Amino acid sequence: MDYRKITVAGSGVLGSQIAYQTAFKGFEVTVYDINDEALEKAKNRMAKLKANYKTDLGATDAEVNGAFDRLTFNSDLAQAVADADLVIEAIPEVVDIKIAFYKELGELAPDKTVFATNSSTLLPSQFAEATGRPEKFLALHFANTIWINNTAEIMKHSGTDEKVFNDLIDFAKAIGMVALPLHKEQPGYILNSLLVPFLDAAELLLVKEVADIQTIDKTWQIATGAPLGPFAILDVVGINTAHNIIQAKAAATGNPDFEKLANLLKTEYIDQGKLGRSTGEGFYKYPNPAFLDPEFLKN
Repeated sequence: MDYRKITVAGSGVLGSQIAYQTAFKGFEVTVYDINDEALEKAKNRMAKLKANYKTDLGATDAEVNGAFDRLTFNSDLAQAVADADLVIEAIPEVVDIKIAFYKELGELAPDKTVFATNSSTLLPSQFAEATGRPEKFLALHFANTIWINNTAEIMKHSGTDEKVFNDLIDFAKAIGMVALPLHKEQPGYILNSLLVPFLDAAELLLVKEVADIQTIDKTWQIATGAPLGPFAILDVVGINTAHNIIQAKAAATGNPDFEKLANLLKTEYIDQGKLGRSTGEGFYKYPNPAFLDPEFLKN
């Protein structure tokens, strides 16, 4: 592996975490997003991560500030990838947006640059042709709260060069991840093959008016001993991501329940600025959500 300069494209919740974690482990990282407003939000988001790293990892002020100093921010894609060894894409889970991005990226990035998608549910083969370099393209999927839940699923497609696959496994380890190689394409990878159907089931219980959010979460927590219920997990994932996934399923299946759910997430949450933990409110209000109340799991 000879990756030194990393570009993270997309500075949302997970993109910001990927960039900061990579910088924390000593790499020079450029953060790209479509405008300076998005990048300013990312800077604030990453500045707040310093406290998490000190509390959760015992990091020093010098370490967290050093990580921030290794970050640069750029809204010009050509400049952001001009000398990149690896581009990690963390833009919205919308096929047309990703295809357009990869077509532009493939023309701008140097020949040496490897591309990795952090897509949660989409497959590398859906975008391999658009990249113009399918042999240097694969998936690198992280879980939220990357510094604690430090999984990295590395998934190749049939055209990925084996050296690129192995190099990305090494890179994942170098940034403090537990590398989890997938040798065949699988929608949802490992984590989301397990998680997404679970979250879908919870959301459908809500949209069908079987039970309310807190009752659904309480049932899961009490019956399984899990620390979080599905709607608390969705607040971590982010409601924009949940909406994109459900909207795609509604379009693919025509299922009216998925259509109703997509509309609910859009009108009652996204349009109201309730995007999950990142904005202080989603299905619960933060920093003191109801599920942390000692009485929540009692009658």
